[in-house]
Formats: sequence, C-alpha cells, structure tokens
Amino acid sequence: MASPSPFDLIAERVERLLLRHAELRRTNALLSEQVATLAQERDALKSRLNAARARVDALLERLPENTPHKEPE
Repeated sequence: MASPSPFDLIAERVERLLLRHAELRRTNALLSEQVATLAQERDALKSRLNAARARVDALLERLPENTPHKEPE
C-alpha cells in the first residue's frame, strides 16, 4: 500500500477542518439561542421581582406605625 501524497494529506486535513468549522458554527448558533432564551427568562424574572417588591412595599405602607405592645394583665 502506497503512502498518501502530501497533497492528499493536506486535502484530508482541510476536509476535517471544514467539518469541524461547520460543527462549531452549529454549536455557536445553539449557544446563542440559549443565551437569548436565558436573557429573556432573566428579564421576566427581574420584572416579577420588581412587581413583588412593589406589592411588599405597598403592604408595608399600609401597616400602622409602631405602637408599644401592652402586656395583658
């Protein structure tokens, strides 16, 4: 069996590099989608947190001022 020529070796290496490049592009696209999805989820959670804080603040405003607690006699 004859050894492959340098040209064949280079061509094979280029083919592998092209396949790896395509694979990395697909992976990058999937990761970019995940980042976008997580950013939307984060923004939604921040919005819910702010709404909850506003509700808690509103409830705190409705509480009466601190008055001394009397012990039952």
